[in-house]
Amino acid sequence: MKNLKINNRFTAELPADPSELNEVRPVSNALFSYVNPTKPSNPKLIHASEKVAEQVGISKEEIRSEAFLNTFSGKEVLPETRPYAMCYAGHQFGNWAGQLGDGRAINLTEVEHNNAFFTLQLKGAGKTPYSRTADGLAVLRSSVREYLCAEAMYALGVPTTRSLSLMLSGDQVLRDILYNGNPAYEKGAIVCRVAPSFIRFGSFEMLTARNELKNLKQFVEYTIKHYFPEIKGEPKAQYLAFFKTVADKTREMILHWQRVGFVHGVMNTDNMSIHGITIDYGPYGWLENYDPDWTPNTTDSQNRRYRFGNQPQIAQWNLYQLANAIYPLINEAKPLEDILESFISDFNADYKIMFLSKLGLFTSTETDDKISTALEAVLPLSETDMTIFFRNLAQIQKSDTVEKAIERIKDSFYIPEEISGDILDSWKKWFVVYLERLNTESLSDENRSEKMNAVNPKYVLRNYMAQLAIDAADQEDYSLIDELHTLLQKPYDEQPEYEKWFAKRPDWARSKVGCSMLSCSS
Repeated sequence: MKNLKINNRFTAELPADPSELNEVRPVSNALFSYVNPTKPSNPKLIHASEKVAEQVGISKEEIRSEAFLNTFSGKEVLPETRPYAMCYAGHQFGNWAGQLGDGRAINLTEVEHNNAFFTLQLKGAGKTPYSRTADGLAVLRSSVREYLCAEAMYALGVPTTRSLSLMLSGDQVLRDILYNGNPAYEKGAIVCRVAPSFIRFGSFEMLTARNELKNLKQFVEYTIKHYFPEIKGEPKAQYLAFFKTVADKTREMILHWQRVGFVHGVMNTDNMSIHGITIDYGPYGWLENYDPDWTPNTTDSQNRRYRFGNQPQIAQWNLYQLANAIYPLINEAKPLEDILESFISDFNADYKIMFLSKLGLFTSTETDDKISTALEAVLPLSETDMTIFFRNLAQIQKSDTVEKAIERIKDSFYIPEEISGDILDSWKKWFVVYLERLNTESLSDENRSEKMNAVNPKYVLRNYMAQLAIDAADQEDYSLIDELHTLLQKPYDEQPEYEKWFAKRPDWARSKVGCSMLSCSS
């Protein structure tokens, strides 16, 4: 990989752990620890993204090289680099968890290409000082999910990390998939993920919790210098502008999640990026039937803290923790509180515009709030597939009757026989108002449909689709990974050759592990 331009700013400018002992231990006064990946016994490349490779300076030919295989499986370390694991803390499910850090992620290096910087990180590359009671490894199951999802999200227009490669390690890894006392060996795997950086809210929380205020100041200024260079002015003004920018980027990310029906599943502060990008794809899922209370994470099944409808509020809560972390640099609460208080109001304003665009309503009237609120009340009355409903809504014509309109979206109903009586009446009432409102729009049916299809994807990575790819890959058939990777690069296009994937969740996937229920090891 001769064109990789190494530029290790993070390790060159920030305090390192003086100990290189790779044992689980507290690490203080440091932002990272040097640690090499665990060498895999027999690595094998399953899939790689040519687009991501090109973005970081790797050619198509190099993807097929032994050097690529060895580097991104962790077997060999790139010249002039020293891999490292980052030290951070965080709140998990609302509770302070103390030191966390990269427990199964190892950053290989930073590279510069076409005036942009990228961090290359291996997930599942082995034990680090932050692995706690775990082994630092990952299994094929979780790695396929992460690899495919990041690229699917990027194509959807959702801010996200990227996936460069997916490899088998050749080693067996012991996992208890549902934490119920039934561990089993699975195939080990490694994903190389790519981001501007992997700096998290918890990176700053750790420093403040330990009263390492000198390091906190240095780290915030480092982050502004390299990732928010447009921020200028006096130090306090810079810190506030940094926080405002992170809040804005986070709001934008959450708005996209709600637009496509994505549920992260584990929105802990250590899983929140300062870049406002989606990171750490674990027990995620897309809404199948529209249900604001749904979460795919079995760990959260009782309290549903991270349910779909609560994601904006959790993002605000997490920003509160980041505000607390940088407060010692500002020593003034009100400007931070003002930013936090405006987060939900700004989100709600953006959400209204976004939701109306999903409905094909691109002008504003006083009754629009009622249309949106009424639809959000009708959708859960009987299981209605979110993706199919909004996609098929674009087929409605201004001249349609209520009955014809319902006919056009009927494929989104999981239990069609339930669409009768009061439920049918509720749908009819909504469509009366919707069709009347639709006829106030100046766009033609064709132009409106085109605009709606640009915000309502036809294809998303439903959990059952990922599980089918995992099951096939476990039998050494990687064709489905490639098919889904190709399909999901154009999620808004019709792609008639892939029409079979424009379908509701099959009955067999309703309660299957990996399709409806996932743990943090997933």
